[in-house]
Amino acid sequence: MRWQTTRFDIDLTRPRVMGIVNVTPDSFSDGGLHADAAAACRHCDTLLAEGADMLDIGGESTRPGAATPTAEEELARIEPVLRHALTLGVPVSVDTSQPLVMQAALDLGVDIVNDVRALQRPGALAAVAAHPRAGLCLMHMRGEPGNMQSQTDYADVVAEVGNFLRARADAARAAGIAQGRIVLDPGIGFGKTPAQNLALTARLPVLMSLGYPLLLGWSRKSSLGVLTGRPVGERLAASVAAALAAVSRGAAVLRVHDVAATVDALKVWQAVASVGRDDEGRNGLPLVS
Repeated sequence: MRWQTTRFDIDLTRPRVMGIVNVTPDSFSDGGLHADAAAACRHCDTLLAEGADMLDIGGESTRPGAATPTAEEELARIEPVLRHALTLGVPVSVDTSQPLVMQAALDLGVDIVNDVRALQRPGALAAVAAHPRAGLCLMHMRGEPGNMQSQTDYADVVAEVGNFLRARADAARAAGIAQGRIVLDPGIGFGKTPAQNLALTARLPVLMSLGYPLLLGWSRKSSLGVLTGRPVGERLAASVAAALAAVSRGAAVLRVHDVAATVDALKVWQAVASVGRDDEGRNGLPLVS
């Protein structure tokens, strides 16, 4: 349970928190709040002060119906933020599907490529494979952000997502990317109904059987709004509950907006789990985790 990245060999024996930095004018939750480089850099600093283990910096909104920027537009948004983040002493992920952006970010020294399209664009796989150590997160999404929510007709969402992720991981391995560099993401909210998102989370052990650590991103998603009736700005409690549900079923990395609350919740969850392990050793009580 380690994740090899450009500068860091990340220990995943405890859940890690990936703080989201959207350098976009139109992201579903915080669009425009950190759209200029200075605000985004300050947000990086804030997330680290709140306890983030790593930062995920992106310049393309992938909310349903979002417009796709050019590679040049995307890179112009994120390059100064990446340069700042790389001075902060934590793993830095670039959230992109554009091969040109991947290459530029890797040339800067970025640790992880996080691709919602799982390196399916021409040249993306080669860009990451050419790097000797960079970490990689492969996510499942049907279609594109503009049409993904019309493509939710799965016979068995867990099996189909698992088959896709296995195929993409196999493609990465065949291109020379070592297994220890790869993390998988089932893509909560990307071409799935609320019920399908819940099924993927409940059955995470099935996806863990693929042999790779799992990253989940439930934070503020619309499915939480369906479940709670809350607008996007009032989904903190639901996001933290979903995060704990994910780690209790084996998720290794949580991609979140609300870092401080998630970190606090994980401290409590881990403390209870630790007592459970101690009790199991003393008197055979079941493991609490």
